[in-house]
Amino acid sequence: QVSLVESGGGSVQSGGSLRLSCVASGGTLSSYCMAWFRQTPGSQREGVVEADTTGGTGYHDSVRGRFTILRDDAKNTLYLQMNDLKPADTASYYCAASLLDCDSPDEIRSWGQGTRVTVSS
Repeated sequence: QVSLVESGGGSVQSGGSLRLSCVASGGTLSSYCMAWFRQTPGSQREGVVEADTTGGTGYHDSVRGRFTILRDDAKNTLYLQMNDLKPADTASYYCAASLLDCDSPDEIRSWGQGTRVTVSS
């Protein structure tokens, strides 16, 4: 089972940018559907973006045009470039992997530990 470790979270002002990284070990990234989810206290984990093994991507409406998912299979690393951040983006962000689909938390096989993103107005 692949293990995932995220990094890159932090605090920024509205309009700023952050880049999250997720390093995979114990498995080959290219074999997995990979995704980023986020969660705020008291809320369910929601999908932000997913990238399947064929190169297809799917973005949540709230982040389309601002966030970009990048896969570097050679480095076994997944990235999330977040631009024009808004206070509503404040959450803990989780890297996720699935051997099947990965647009729902129920389908996820492996989770990272999460990294916190805080956007102030």
